[in-house]
Amino acid sequence: MSEILKFSPSEIKGWLESETSPIFVPVQMKAQKLRDEMVRALENLVNSSKMLLESSEKEIEKGNMKTYGRARGLNKLAHLFLDRIRQIEAPDQVSFDSLLEFARETQEAFVVTEIDVKNWFPRISPFFVLDRREFLTVFGKAKESLKEINDLLTKEYVKIKTLEETFQLIDKLKTLEEQLANLSKQRKKCEDEKALVEKEIVETQQRMADLKSEAGISQLDQIDMEIEALSMEVKHSLQHLQKPFIKLQSLNLHGEVSGLTPEEINKLNRYVENPFEALATEDAGYPLLRQILQKLTRSVSSGKLKLKPDKERKAEQAIDKILNMNSLASLHQNGINVMMRKKQLSTSAKLAETKSNLSKLQENIEKLERRVESVESEKKVAEKVYNETLENIRNHKNQIEKNILGLMDRIIRIE
Repeated sequence: MSEILKFSPSEIKGWLESETSPIFVPVQMKAQKLRDEMVRALENLVNSSKMLLESSEKEIEKGNMKTYGRARGLNKLAHLFLDRIRQIEAPDQVSFDSLLEFARETQEAFVVTEIDVKNWFPRISPFFVLDRREFLTVFGKAKESLKEINDLLTKEYVKIKTLEETFQLIDKLKTLEEQLANLSKQRKKCEDEKALVEKEIVETQQRMADLKSEAGISQLDQIDMEIEALSMEVKHSLQHLQKPFIKLQSLNLHGEVSGLTPEEINKLNRYVENPFEALATEDAGYPLLRQILQKLTRSVSSGKLKLKPDKERKAEQAIDKILNMNSLASLHQNGINVMMRKKQLSTSAKLAETKSNLSKLQENIEKLERRVESVESEKKVAEKVYNETLENIRNHKNQIEKNILGLMDRIIRIE
């Protein structure tokens, strides 16, 4: 078994050049020489076309009816030749593929030009004989140059095509290795920035926690918890009156119930939307609620407000507890007290300053969190491209190793 030669990506090109230069360099030099000759041949063809153009223009200017029509035909033909040849692009870097494309474009232009010459030159006879002969001579030499390129492509160059592709793969491999190094740095940069921003978020959250622990904020949080608990109790106490209240609202809206004052209507709406707030803002003895309940009772008794028997019975029991047993007195007083404490605390200058600081810190956290998302997105993109580049590197290495094995029967590994 042949010895396995191991190379780094930076070493493989030098080794391959030294091993293959006797067969590779001469063919490439010949290809470059033929490219240059073809370029000169095309330039000569352009000059020869310009000569046809100038000769035909001079004859047109003379206005000789004998030659005028043929001169016009030649002038048009010369313009076609010039446009067609100038569109051919010679490759800056010679390779099998670039030379093949150059030859293909030139061949296409020459085939059409050959047809034009056969169709139009006989019609121009017997005039412009010397001009046409000179053009045909230059055109013939250009076709010979093209034939030499095609011969090289089909014989000598095709044999080293795989070798040339291997050198191109090695150059691409070097570029990919450089891209991979840059992507690795980009990933590391994203990771470092994300860690830094996340640390700043934690520090900001700690500052917010410290502010909230100060007197005022913690008390306000406690009051809000008390309000939430009282709200649940009030809602529970009035649960069997919610449906009747909504029906009473509907009847009043359609003008089917009279007797509710604007103040009572507003309070009724509040009891439907937020029972705790409605009760806590009542005067002593919650007179508005009592008036609403009394008018609700009359509406039920008169049959204007209809309820199912079970719901009507539960509503009557709830009304009786409120009107006759004063069942909401404790909740009412507790609600007044807690709302008063919240108002006093909320209007303090220190709390206002603390809230302002907390708001700014929260805005900063949201900004930092958006930055984390942005960095994370950048990192994912870099990670994806990194993995794709890594896969391309593996494929390039495998193809180079395979090509060298087929060309030279040598087993190599690029590490």
